[in-house]
Amino acid sequence: MVEIIPNWHPLFVHFTVALISVSGGLFVLTKLVTNWRVEDQWLATAYWSLWIGVLISLGTVAAGWYAFNTVDHDTPSHAAMLEHRNLALVTLVVLVIMGVWSLVQYLKERSPSLIFVACMLVSVGLVGSTAWHGGELVYRYGLGVKSLPKKEDHKHGHEAGASGEHGHDAAAPPAAEAAA
Repeated sequence: MVEIIPNWHPLFVHFTVALISVSGGLFVLTKLVTNWRVEDQWLATAYWSLWIGVLISLGTVAAGWYAFNTVDHDTPSHAAMLEHRNLALVTLVVLVIMGVWSLVQYLKERSPSLIFVACMLVSVGLVGSTAWHGGELVYRYGLGVKSLPKKEDHKHGHEAGASGEHGHDAAAPPAAEAAA
């Protein structure tokens, strides 16, 4: 494994979010915009995005399961991890159901029903919620990162120079410089 990335979960998760979101959006467009030349292309792209998204979601959840069992964490972050894991498992089940349902529709050459499209929107919402909870694990609890930055008293409320340098001693706050 690449040293800076502790597990493969972050590599898969963005594909899941993107593909399922694109699929849901395109299914909605095919219901809202009819009699356009691109409608069939949108529908084909919606199906393929869903099917590939479901397959990649299997890898996302597998890598997430590995991360769940290997990432160092404390008690508060463990509770958040459980919530994310449980939501991810529910989301995966829903995505697999949607993938099978869409395949049946496709093979029977049926247009996606409004109920199917509504369920796709629920699926997109579940993916978004699961992703948000995962983001909380990284950005609120600091899980899965190699190191956290050290907290400093330095504030960036002032203009930096053109070269990106601050033009003052990093140990002295800007107010102390102005007084000197």
